[in-house]
Amino acid sequence: MIKVVLAYSGGLDTSILIKLIKEKYNAEVIAVTVDVGQHEDLDIIKEKALYTGAHKALLIDAKKEFVQDYILPSLQANALYENAYPLATALARPLMAKVLVAVAQEFGADHIAHGCTGKGNDQVRFESAIAYLAPSMEILAPIREFSLTRDYEIEYAKQHGIPITENTNKYSIDENIWGRSIECGSLENADCEPPDEVFAWTQSPLSAPNYTAYLEIEFDAGIPVALNRKKMDLLALINELNRVGGLHGVGRIDHIESRLVGIKSREVYEAPAAVILLKAHHDLEKLILTKDVLHFKPTIENSFAELVYNGLWFSPFRLALSSFVHETQKNITGTVKVMLYKGSAYVIGRSSTKSLYVKDLATYEGKDQFDSPAAKGFIHIWSLPYKVHSMIHNFEKQTSDKVEEYLCTKKEV
Repeated sequence: MIKVVLAYSGGLDTSILIKLIKEKYNAEVIAVTVDVGQHEDLDIIKEKALYTGAHKALLIDAKKEFVQDYILPSLQANALYENAYPLATALARPLMAKVLVAVAQEFGADHIAHGCTGKGNDQVRFESAIAYLAPSMEILAPIREFSLTRDYEIEYAKQHGIPITENTNKYSIDENIWGRSIECGSLENADCEPPDEVFAWTQSPLSAPNYTAYLEIEFDAGIPVALNRKKMDLLALINELNRVGGLHGVGRIDHIESRLVGIKSREVYEAPAAVILLKAHHDLEKLILTKDVLHFKPTIENSFAELVYNGLWFSPFRLALSSFVHETQKNITGTVKVMLYKGSAYVIGRSSTKSLYVKDLATYEGKDQFDSPAAKGFIHIWSLPYKVHSMIHNFEKQTSDKVEEYLCTKKEV
């Protein structure tokens, strides 16, 4: 009998897999649930795993590691896949893979199983991470291997007395502290407004409070360290921003996404803290980073987001990009003021002792320290290459001819 470590969330896919793996592979199953801040009763999920036939069921608290080693580097990289998705699920998968490998090695298992489909991104994320961390590990993907549909899985669960929730029948949901994703059901109609029942963290902007909420977020070397002048660790700060942001309807994302496997999918996300922190952090960078770094960094950020989305967290390329990002964060210290109102987050102020914004240089008032007459010489030198190019290629005559032609045309009209 082989020993299999199963990534177990308690959702529809993994709920049926304990029994199915035992049947199909004659295996002993160790179910592993990784706590990355999902809003679920994980003790009940653990009990469910044992009830449905797991030999062992482990619950691993990885919230602090997730926040410090995965979310923070992503925040500092301003990582948004296709300028929309904060990568919540994509960031959690490599950490889960790391835990699965550790458990497999501890219990002498040479197989790891997951409940991903053949058209999803998570199969790539899990298996790429495992391939890097444990190259000889065998991987089982029963949902993909047997082409199981959601209808089949629901019927299988009913036949074998495996409990599933009402929402499981309608939607596929994944969540962690950085965001919540919702797929399937009516959402597969890309032209249909998401029904309010799919949202759990955020109020509809229409029913959000009729008053504004003001936040002050303090950063130290690119790390959020305080909210409204109260020092907080990052885990607590993200939880609080999820709460207050959700109350004001902030963080809903409705997105047509380009999956790694080559298809487009309609994705709905809730990510209040991610939306607020990414806006605040990026705004503070604009105050502090030099123009050349600020203009180049989005190239790094886009590549970072692509790598994470595509399951290459442990790749040398991602690590190299993170080294660049880490270097840019040394001076990102200051405070950003954010206003929340009915689904939107607005940056309304920022300050820093590292600021490159000097009012006496920027002002149009009497205390202006900018040497305006010096601009003439600057413009002469700046435009000199183009002036020479124009002279060599006789652009002045060509322009003059075009002007005459234009004037003649106007007269005829």
